[in-house]
Amino acid sequence: MAGSLKTEAVVLRSIRYGEADRILHLYSSSRGRIGAIAKGARRPRSRFGGRLEPFFRLDLVLHEGRGDLMTVTSAATVEGYPRLRSSADALSAAARGCDAVLRLLDAAEPNTPAYNLLCRYLALLDEPGGAARLEAALAFRLKLALAAGFAPELASCARCGEAEHLSGFSGAAGGVVCSSCERGSFELSEEAHSFMVEALALPLASAPDAGEASLRQVERAVGETLEHHAHVRLRAAA
Repeated sequence: MAGSLKTEAVVLRSIRYGEADRILHLYSSSRGRIGAIAKGARRPRSRFGGRLEPFFRLDLVLHEGRGDLMTVTSAATVEGYPRLRSSADALSAAARGCDAVLRLLDAAEPNTPAYNLLCRYLALLDEPGGAARLEAALAFRLKLALAAGFAPELASCARCGEAEHLSGFSGAAGGVVCSSCERGSFELSEEAHSFMVEALALPLASAPDAGEASLRQVERAVGETLEHHAHVRLRAAA
């Protein structure tokens, strides 16, 4: 239906289009995923300036016509995350985070927990000194999977419900598995299991520490869960 939409959104991806336009992939607070075109955005005196670049958090006015893309008619910066943009590590982490949102959340419907999580992650990466740790990136992925409805089962065996002797992880089963159901699973250390439980329970900024080997097990667990159940393959976390 034609009309105007006012919403807050984060720019996930910005693509040059034609001689002076930009195509934007946005994640919004009120509509979820949105595709939009910003006409004339690349002209030297464009009213949009540089605020349509990835990772900007914006207040937008969009015109919704009959096509697949809305048209950006107004854009005001809510947060530009300037410190993030001065760190190569933080920029890479932000790009991977936005790419995960782009791949996992493709519905044009609001998901407030996911939107707030994305904004918190960008703010964390923007803090002095940055927070581009693998622990924070994996905590973000776990919480994003939860917001999307694909959180792994961590309390008991995903196959039989046994709460003891949890020794492996199966992406196909969707969570941890016990020693009796470990066929087709991979070993999940106690440290990796604890990290996943704590990362989901704690604020994003308080992601627990873990060893490199355990963190790679966590990355594999989240990745295989999403591949099997959301049919999405994420980029490497770092």
